[in-house]
Amino acid sequence: MNAEIVLASASPRRKELLGFIFKRFITAASSVQETVPDDMEISGIPQYLAEIKARDIARKYPDALVIGADTLVCLDGSVLGKPKDCKQAEEMLRMLSGRTHSVITGCAIIYRDRCCSFSSVTEVEFYNLTKEEITEYINTDEPYDKAGGYGIQSYGGLFVKRINGDYYNVVGLPVAELKRQINKFLDKIDN
Repeated sequence: MNAEIVLASASPRRKELLGFIFKRFITAASSVQETVPDDMEISGIPQYLAEIKARDIARKYPDALVIGADTLVCLDGSVLGKPKDCKQAEEMLRMLSGRTHSVITGCAIIYRDRCCSFSSVTEVEFYNLTKEEITEYINTDEPYDKAGGYGIQSYGGLFVKRINGDYYNVVGLPVAELKRQINKFLDKIDN
């Protein structure tokens, strides 16, 4: 297949990670409202959002292979989104301190009228964080554009005691599984 490849995301982290799979692609951020049905289970939210974002971009690029993604941090059945301010970032990090949380990334692959979507889950355990560590971290720019208020790929990685699952899933794109899903998807289209 020689279709153009479009990443339905403005995330620089996702762009870098998709570069592990494809040498050439473009990015196009979706502007859809990220609302979910009230009765949707938390585990299904990232996959649902990845698909609506990918479908939005696929309408603009009807002959392209479009890849959408959405990442969510979940602790005790509650979603921790991107903190709006330092107070919210501090609160999130205190909640995550010394605990294990789930990072769920949903991915959607769309080509013309076909769609494949899946989710990847990684469990992340944090060390107990001191007040000083949290204060120092929230005074950086890092927490504010990331679900859960931390980035594992930089300073936030200093909080992580262990992970169970795909590291890149926590960064925002489970590239190993995504590559395999893309290959399976394309095999079905070619046959």
